[in-house]
Amino acid sequence: MITLVTGGVRSGKSRYAESLVPASRPVAYVAPGLVPVDGDAEWARRVAAHREHRPACWTTVESADLAAVVAGASTPLLIDCLGTWVTRLVDDAQAWDDPVAAAEAVGLARESLVGALVRARADARVEARADARAGVDVVLVTNEVGWGVVPEHASGRMFRDELGRVNAAVSAIADRVVLVVAGRVLDLSAAPVVP
Repeated sequence: MITLVTGGVRSGKSRYAESLVPASRPVAYVAPGLVPVDGDAEWARRVAAHREHRPACWTTVESADLAAVVAGASTPLLIDCLGTWVTRLVDDAQAWDDPVAAAEAVGLARESLVGALVRARADARVEARADARAGVDVVLVTNEVGWGVVPEHASGRMFRDELGRVNAAVSAIADRVVLVVAGRVLDLSAAPVVP
């Protein structure tokens, strides 16, 4: 099953996503964002705090190649978060000042991720019909952006647009989509998908 958990910053979306995967069995926690950089003590503290509260049986995978991680998964995956992933993709492409290059880099990665998720879900359904252990569950966390003022800088507008495209593409193929707002969970799974 593919579940997308979206919401604002500090809404509780990561905690809710963590509740969807087993705490007592192996899980791959996928951190697709940037690793701490020298001199950024605040970011390093955030990463360390995230690592410290995870169950000991979970492993951490730090990779921007989410399609490969999904394709090679043998345990449930918790990918947290697509917003930091888009940031890393644009950083890696050195494209903050080039919206065309940023859109190309994010678009290729988005298509690869969606393809891997669709294949993983299909494989899980085949395995379930064969009475084997059902395939791997994937829970993806993302930020919902663009609900406020239009960003002043072109790079902020590009980021908002690209993350919105990623969220819509993953939502379109997800089995379940939830919105977390102010610590409350709204299930959007039955809501129509924009054509």
